[in-house]
Amino acid sequence: MRQLGKLHCQEINHNDDAPWVIFFHGYGADANDLFSLGEIIPTKKTYNWLFPNGNLEVPIGPAWMGRAWWTIDMMEIQRAQERGEHRDFSNDTPKGMSKAYDLAMEMIRQMKVPWNKIVLGGFSQGAMLATEIYLRAPETPKGLVIMSGTLVHQDEWKQYVPNRAGQRFYQSHGINDAVLGYKQAQKLETLLTQNGMKGSLQGFRGGHEIPMPVITQIGEYLSTIP
Repeated sequence: MRQLGKLHCQEINHNDDAPWVIFFHGYGADANDLFSLGEIIPTKKTYNWLFPNGNLEVPIGPAWMGRAWWTIDMMEIQRAQERGEHRDFSNDTPKGMSKAYDLAMEMIRQMKVPWNKIVLGGFSQGAMLATEIYLRAPETPKGLVIMSGTLVHQDEWKQYVPNRAGQRFYQSHGINDAVLGYKQAQKLETLLTQNGMKGSLQGFRGGHEIPMPVITQIGEYLSTIP
């Protein structure tokens, strides 16, 4: 693993001059969870890949620990599921997101790679963090990949999106996602597109996952963004 700031990262470095894709994992996973994507996403361009390890250690089962970017009340999500609902985070600022943002920004500073050569992305909680960094970065990053993410503190994001007007994003979400609802993903798509960004939500028949069609579509996105 490579340490950048306080974060430990897995990486695939093909060419020092190539752009980078930084993928943030979801709650309870770790840097290894998305690592295989750097080997199987088909791209016509050469990319380097970075997979940071979440700054927090969280319990996800008996004697089983994972990593996270901030804590989540999983029981609250479960109670919503039992009611046949999905937890709506659109007006919430997750406690710990600010610290995760600062750690990720220091990691990127230590990479010494210009923003226009960095694609930010992630899965679930990692997609939320990637979107936060993409929208707040001091310069426009090369791209944004949102896999099964959701809308958080929408008033803040709404202020930042116009600064990325004309930029393309990729977003996917399972129509039957029981963890983060599809309707909230649609709200995120609407927020981005109505405020000037270009992209569309790619729904698939599945749950909280990354199926092969999504992997292929991400490759097409990475191959076509300038």
